Amino acid sequence: MNMQNVKKAAAAAVILAVMLGGCKKKNAGSDEAEASFAVNTYKTSAERLDDYLEFGGDVVASSVVNILPDTAGKLSRKLVTVGDFVKKDQILAYIDPSRPGMTYSENPVKSPVAGTVTSFPLSIGGTASPAAPLGQISSTEHLEIQINVAERFVSRIKTNQSAVVTLDAYPGQKFSARVFEISPVLDTSTRTLKVKLQLEPPDPRVKAGMYARVKLITEELNNVIVIPFDALVQRDDKTYVFAVERTTQDSAAGGQVGTPGVVHLHEVTQGIHVDDKIEISGGLNAGDEIVVRGQSLLNDGSKVNIMSAR
Repeated sequence: MNMQNVKKAAAAAVILAVMLGGCKKKNAGSDEAEASFAVNTYKTSAERLDDYLEFGGDVVASSVVNILPDTAGKLSRKLVTVGDFVKKDQILAYIDPSRPGMTYSENPVKSPVAGTVTSFPLSIGGTASPAAPLGQISSTEHLEIQINVAERFVSRIKTNQSAVVTLDAYPGQKFSARVFEISPVLDTSTRTLKVKLQLEPPDPRVKAGMYARVKLITEELNNVIVIPFDALVQRDDKTYVFAVERTTQDSAAGGQVGTPGVVHLHEVTQGIHVDDKIEISGGLNAGDEIVVRGQSLLNDGSKVNIMSAR
């Protein structure tokens, strides 16, 4: 090997040594740096949690009475229209009982009760009969909501239970209601129980015939620890949450972005699960801060950066 080749080999050895040394230093540095995970947290407090059953129902008048004529014949005069308020015994229409070759006086049709005319479909000249109602009179000032409860839920229904009602006509608005009547028997064809509710207080915007969505409150829990359901972590057939221990003096709820902390696994006992929330009956105290997002990669003792807190 000549001198020039010796110099080239030596230079290559030096470059290789420098590269290896750099790689080793970089690896050593990465071992010393511990991973920190970005998380969102939630500060627990004593809250109220209501369990409920949800049903669809109809808004109906509390009293509906049929209008029946005393005699058969043709409807000759119609004195009211749908929406009119009438008094008891007020004349609503006249029936002409005349037949070919026989002429009779008109027979008045009187209102059986006071209320609002909600149906009167028969037109002038139409045939009326004592067996067929001319229309209906309803007490629209007193409305009720009727729901049908499946047999498996009957044991959870009680008189005076409160409910939250929503109507398609008023999106985003909630109305309060209460159970005032429960049928003593089930419908054998549908295996359902008829339940009636009243709005409290009554609201003139609500009309008979509207469709109602009813959340019937079956259990009310007060002063319990409630957390987002997604905060739970399942490991080794047990349920945990990650509680946060902040490592700076700034520990206020809603702290600054990037506030550092350390997390610890807390085994918890679950209570009732309602929508996206769950009751924690053991393992947490009011004021504990827990991880609600970013917990899937965490372990006990992991370092975190709290990006958002509420």
